[in-house]
Amino acid sequence: MTLKLLSRIAAMAMALVLAACASTGSQPDDMAIRQGVIEQINPTQIQSNVHTGVGAVLGGLTGLGIGSLIGGGTGRDVAMVVGAIGGTIGGAEVARRYDRPLEGQEIFVRTNSGVLVQVTQPTTPGLRVGQRVFIQGKGDAARVVPQ
Repeated sequence: MTLKLLSRIAAMAMALVLAACASTGSQPDDMAIRQGVIEQINPTQIQSNVHTGVGAVLGGLTGLGIGSLIGGGTGRDVAMVVGAIGGTIGGAEVARRYDRPLEGQEIFVRTNSGVLVQVTQPTTPGLRVGQRVFIQGKGDAARVVPQ
């Protein structure tokens, strides 16, 4: 494989990784603010959003790039393969270290309209049962904040 071909493959892989990481998210005009009273709070753990696959791909591409700078001919090809494999293993391990669950709260809020809403979010000190709160946002982006 030539360096030019490997560069193109690396660029395509990077574009795919970045496209996979993109999220549509909520637009500011979609945000809803509701009011209510906390009825129940349960401690829970929230899984982190770190993806070991992204670390492995980025590590592999980095190793491939560094390996391409070493030697020439067959030696360069071997260095690129070893660099890609080593980078993949190293990148996955680094990403795995950050894959720890977060302490969180499962909060049940009775809104002013009478609907019971459940929100899971990182622990927010100061929230208590019976407290008046706002529910900001919706879906995974919803958060309970003191009123």
